[in-house]
Amino acid sequence: MKTLARTSIALFALFALAQTHPASAQDNAKASVDRGKYIVEHVAKCGRCHTPGNTAGEDEHDRRNWLMGGPLQIQPTYPVTNWALVTPRIARRPPGSDSEFVRLLTTGISRTGEPPRPPMPNFGMTRVDAESVLAYLKSLTP
Repeated sequence: MKTLARTSIALFALFALAQTHPASAQDNAKASVDRGKYIVEHVAKCGRCHTPGNTAGEDEHDRRNWLMGGPLQIQPTYPVTNWALVTPRIARRPPGSDSEFVRLLTTGISRTGEPPRPPMPNFGMTRVDAESVLAYLKSLTP
């Protein structure tokens, strides 16, 4: 009988705790997307290269082609071997698997096993930040 009473009390306590801390999976997912959006738009500035027709950040807020990839408008000021001429689409479904994309952002190793081509930086993000970036990119709609 004492075991049943303890179990009932424990379940009641868990229920009460859930009511006072209503953070749901949906709230956590939204927070992750918001964090990713901030990183993409204000820290990493992904739109500068991954939005077509965009030179040096101009028209970055034109969302018709936001992060859809295309010819890279930024050119190096001195010769750089392996300079990327085209950037991939990262909106909705970044290239590679989710784990490959997170690995790229955390370690600087692309899905080919090599570092990304310049001018893509090696970010060295935390796993939480990389997963938030991925969540934001996957949340984008056409």
